[in-house]
Amino acid sequence: MHVLDRRKALSVPPIWRLAFRPFFLGASLYALFAIPLWVMAWAGLVPDWQPTGGWLAWHRHEMLFGFAAAIVAGFLLTAVQTWTGRPGLSGTPLTALAALWLAARLGWLFGLPLALLIPLDLGFLLALAGVMARMLWAVRQKRNYPIVVVLSLLAAADALPLAGLALGDDDLQRRGVLAGLWLVAALMGLIGGRVIPFFTQRGLGRLEAVKPWVWLDLALLIGTALIAALYAAGVALQAQPLLALPFLAVGAGHLLRLARWYDKDLWREPLLWSLHLAMLWLVVATLGLALWHLGLLASASAALHGLTIGAMSGLILAMIARVTLGHTGRPLQLPPGIVWAFVLFNLGSVARVFIYPTWPLPGLVLATSCWSLALALYAWRYAPMLLSARVDGHPG
Repeated sequence: MHVLDRRKALSVPPIWRLAFRPFFLGASLYALFAIPLWVMAWAGLVPDWQPTGGWLAWHRHEMLFGFAAAIVAGFLLTAVQTWTGRPGLSGTPLTALAALWLAARLGWLFGLPLALLIPLDLGFLLALAGVMARMLWAVRQKRNYPIVVVLSLLAAADALPLAGLALGDDDLQRRGVLAGLWLVAALMGLIGGRVIPFFTQRGLGRLEAVKPWVWLDLALLIGTALIAALYAAGVALQAQPLLALPFLAVGAGHLLRLARWYDKDLWREPLLWSLHLAMLWLVVATLGLALWHLGLLASASAALHGLTIGAMSGLILAMIARVTLGHTGRPLQLPPGIVWAFVLFNLGSVARVFIYPTWPLPGLVLATSCWSLALALYAWRYAPMLLSARVDGHPG
């Protein structure tokens, strides 16, 4: 609040005052719409409509580079103001970045020619990386430079499926999306390792947070980035026993961190157990992929959905539920129904990972229903907060 021109900040419509507002709202509404649409397309219920590259290409690209990337943008562009002590993106520049994100989403959905779609899609991630780099460089905040590196690599990963579309190469598309997914997992590990112990300590009234093991955090970042590189190179697309090792190592590292963070009282705080469960899904996903590489699972799909739904999306819902409360000046008390949103998301993850492989139709229906209901609850309870001014009268 001390780094802002109060009068100027309050003259901006609330939705454009900080990045978490448009991106959390836009991404949650987009995901709420996108998954049911994908299931309808999978079932052959929208035969006369094809997005760019077809429905499968749209689904796997957009849930990562559309939905997750928007949440990443909203979180980082809000947090960087606190990290650097400099005003965050707001007003017209924020509106322009959000418009760029939306234009790319509509372009994918309605079959925009690649010559127009590619600069829109890549432009969003490059602009995000550029804004973060400028703000961090201005104060020489080296601690957060790895975030800019990961964002830049994420833009490079996004270039692969776009190139795959241009060349008609499905393998290249898969490589880019899976590499991007593990880069987001690297961000989850990096940011989660900082905030989850702190949130746990504050939420339970402990005297101090669990101190990080820097070597473990660094090893997890490097190990997850290595997995992303293996996917980008196409090496990890086929089961190979030797590749079980990096997945086992990353999974064991995250399990060790969870054990260190654990407090038996966290189960009485939904804002805490939702975060810890999301990181546990990351362990489940890495273990599943290790088993697949060892030839003990027939498909990698279930494990990958454990990562995308249980870990990535579960952490997203837990984080945006908390961040929205804090940055709109509200106490950290969940609105009615949001605990059920956390439960539904985890139930949907169970359905997609463990039920779908044996009973595809019931598993998919249950997973989709849980996903949609959870995000609908978030939009219903949080949209008014995101669209209105802070309750304490401060800018932001």
